[in-house]
Amino acid sequence: MYTVIGAAQNRTFRVIWMLEEIGEAYDRIRAKQHTPEILKYTPIGKMPVLVEDGEAISDSAAILTYLADKHGKLTAPAGTIARAKQDAVTFQVLDDLESIIWSATRHGFILPEERRVAGVKDTAKWEWERNLKGIEARFQGPFVMGDEMTITDILLTHTLGWGRGAKFPVSDAMVDYMKRMGARDAYSRAVASEKEAA
Repeated sequence: MYTVIGAAQNRTFRVIWMLEEIGEAYDRIRAKQHTPEILKYTPIGKMPVLVEDGEAISDSAAILTYLADKHGKLTAPAGTIARAKQDAVTFQVLDDLESIIWSATRHGFILPEERRVAGVKDTAKWEWERNLKGIEARFQGPFVMGDEMTITDILLTHTLGWGRGAKFPVSDAMVDYMKRMGARDAYSRAVASEKEAA
């Protein structure tokens, strides 16, 4: 059984959703960033952390990739062209969307005031909108990679939700996509798990 360590309403949700999608059991330990509970598993103190057989894995994208490969679900097989294409879009979501919203968020309220740069959010919104169009153009079906859901869909849906929460522009097509993803049974179970962990 897996143990997921992390608080509610952050990247930990991605791991919970993934585990619900693939039907794997897990325990949940609530913890906050940079606390002793997290630091004993990862020296950078960030969430989420997945523990299996005493081994800790950090970073939500790494965890999703590990689970997908291990269970042969929500991914194209490693070493295939289909997987390389999936990875390309996955990295685009992380590099071109998540990093932008994370930077804007940090400059909005996380960094000490003297370290914040005014105007970052306006520039980030412009870049987000431009980059989101590029990701939309890569859609090959109802899911990012075609007819089958992959980990890319989990990452994109979560990142789009973060963007909408920060008042970043999200097209009608992407809002519809988010609604479809949010209607999944596994998504609903993950939301319920987050409420229990809050």
